[in-house]
Amino acid sequence: MDIAFTVTLPVDTGSVPFVRGLCRQALEHLRVPPSVVDEVALALTEACANVVQHSGGDARYEVGVAIDDDRCRITVWDDGEGLDPRAAPNTATGRELAEGGTGLLLMKALVDRLDFRHDPDGRHRVTLVKQLGSRPALRLLD
Repeated sequence: MDIAFTVTLPVDTGSVPFVRGLCRQALEHLRVPPSVVDEVALALTEACANVVQHSGGDARYEVGVAIDDDRCRITVWDDGEGLDPRAAPNTATGRELAEGGTGLLLMKALVDRLDFRHDPDGRHRVTLVKQLGSRPALRLLD
């Protein structure tokens, strides 16, 4: 069974647990292992919290979730200022952690693919992909 949905949310802190709960319920319904559900939920939380904290854009953002037998793909769109992940703190190869920026490292460790795009329509998109089959170990550092 496949599950897919898109929700439009207000840019406020209350939207984060709401969308996390929707995604968690969908994954649990599909009998995804609890540890994988937790990893996806945490990565989604970080992506949405970044929008709420940093977007500076419209009062709404969108989250799309598509789950099939093999993977969970989550896309978060907003109209904010965007992010260059290469310029964010803690994304360089050094081991010193700066104030802030650890969310990107966390998302990267939790999912199999993390992608940031600036769409032609001016929106910013973050895509998280997590394989649901055999689980590779968390990647804390590249």
